[in-house]
Formats: sequence, C-alpha cells, structure tokens
Amino acid sequence: MAGILFIISAPSGSGKSTLVSELRKQVSNVDFSISWTTRPPRGSEENGREYYFASREEFERMRDEGMFLEYAEVFGNYYGTSRQSLEEARRQGHDLLLDIDVQGAAQVRKALPEAVSIFVMPPTPKVLRTRLRNRSRAEGVVNEAELYRRLSEASKEIENYRDYSYILVNDILDRTVAQLEAIVLAERYYRNGEPIAFRSSRVLEVAAACRQANSQERLKPVLEAFGIGTSNGQQQLPFGDDLDDD
Repeated sequence: MAGILFIISAPSGSGKSTLVSELRKQVSNVDFSISWTTRPPRGSEENGREYYFASREEFERMRDEGMFLEYAEVFGNYYGTSRQSLEEARRQGHDLLLDIDVQGAAQVRKALPEAVSIFVMPPTPKVLRTRLRNRSRAEGVVNEAELYRRLSEASKEIENYRDYSYILVNDILDRTVAQLEAIVLAERYYRNGEPIAFRSSRVLEVAAACRQANSQERLKPVLEAFGIGTSNGQQQLPFGDDLDDD
C-alpha cells in the first residue's frame, strides 16, 4: 500500500495538535512528522515529543545540507520538516501527517502535488482569542501584545484557505475529529482502494462535504467574522475590546 502524505495547517490556537492526537487514536498507520524548530520549549514540551529543538546554527546547517523537505521562518523562529520522516513512512507503507504552516505547506505542495492538504479554522476570532489566552495561562505567561499579533496573523493565514483541498471549522471537537477521520479514510479508499469497514457511504459523504468546493456556505460566516472577503476588498481586523473574555 502506498502511503499518503497529509498536510494540515491552521492558525496558532486553532486546536490542530489536539485534532492530530485524536485522529491517531482512531486511525492506524498514520505517522506524525515531528517538526524541528529553533524556538525554545513551552511549558511541559519535551524534545522529540512535540518538536525537535535545535539552535539556529544547527538548523541552518541541516537546511544547507538539504535535510529538510520544507522549512520556514515564523515569528522569528525556524520550523522545518525532515525528509527522513517521509522516507521512513513510505518504507513502511504508512500515511504521514505534516503539521506545518501555510509557507511550508506551499513548499510541500510544489514539490509533492499529490499531497492532500487540510486547513483548520477556528469558528470566530473570540474563540481563537480565548484558546490562545488559555494556552498562554497554562504556560504561565499572558502577553497581550503577543496575543494580538497572533490574532492578526490568523486572518492572514486564513486568507490562504483556497490553496487547500479540504477545510475544517473546529467548533465542536468530536465532530471535527470525525470529519478529519473521514477525510483520511476517504482518501485511502479513492487512492488505494482500501475498504471502509463501517458506514462507508456516510464516511465518503462527510469527507466530500469538507472539500473546499463544497464548503463555501459553511465558511462564509467564519470568513466574515475574521474580516476576510469584505465588500471593499480590504482586510478588517475584528479584534477589539469587545472580545475580552476576562
């Protein structure tokens, strides 16, 4: 069985890591590529679990030696995906899931156009702000300027949704996990002829509904909430004091 490469991107705080973790509990033979980064660990993060942490000098050496499938600089830190993770998954016939930002995703799509790309959106700016604030509190620090910067960056990232095959709106976790699972199973069915053991027609319907071409009505209120697609064509950042959740 040929492994499928899945790309998943989302603004920081959208719940992407939780979705990936839940998917891997539900679906077998999905490997996860642990990214390399030059940013320091947060909270309880451990080297080799959430990320491989490296100095800027070490990362640049690996980059120059061609060890990365993709890399990008985000918020002043490098992030990259090792080629070795893809090669290992292919040897085992496993699917590989890449958790990467929109810059890295564009690089991978260019090099490997057969990759399946999935974009995860938060339902509203207020929900995203709450998630970011809660994560910051869990890490022991709340920086309002950093929160605003990430919220502003989220709108810019969401504008890239058209480049992705599938779109998920992460409003209800269980439903979004089921949608992500359906996408993986449907792609296995279409590409490899792998049977779907349970309610196959329903799985294919759920996956099809998440395709970007079939998501426009569902996405409209989300895009409007983030000030994307406004009538004058200008992005309007909807992050005012009314979104405070304290």
